[in-house]
Amino acid sequence: MKIGLMADSHDRLDAIEDAIDFFNSEGVEHVLHAGDVISPFTSAKFCDLKAKLYVVWGNNDGDRELLKKKFGEIGAYALGEVGVIELAGRRIILLHGTNQAVVDAIEASGMYDLVVRGHTHSASVKEGRTLVVNPGEVCGYLTGRKTVAIFEPEKMRAEIFEI
Repeated sequence: MKIGLMADSHDRLDAIEDAIDFFNSEGVEHVLHAGDVISPFTSAKFCDLKAKLYVVWGNNDGDRELLKKKFGEIGAYALGEVGVIELAGRRIILLHGTNQAVVDAIEASGMYDLVVRGHTHSASVKEGRTLVVNPGEVCGYLTGRKTVAIFEPEKMRAEIFEI
């Protein structure tokens, strides 16, 4: 099984399309978005995604009620500030990660196999008892790189990809 990871799409529709095309070509079964989708109109771009989509809110997400409604209309799971998901026997927590101390505490707790976070726009994979992945930024606005990640739960491995 492959799980796609993304964050910080910031209304950049062409980059969202690139991410969806990449995930579809890789055959991912689930996609986890770690926040900062921004506007409800972006939900329409996710209709072409062939995987189940899970979204949490970031600090820049606007009308969260309308975001929840629009993502619900396309069959996505809008999980609020934090989502706890179990996929392929792995316990996963999905959050935007605006508070580094909270992210560190979650990692140190050992309660999760995978922590997926965004916010910093900096792609990283931190290995340990708990795997911590920031897929970077789909939008490419701050780093100039549009990135996502793929997590393989059987191998407890994640890799960053430029799209």
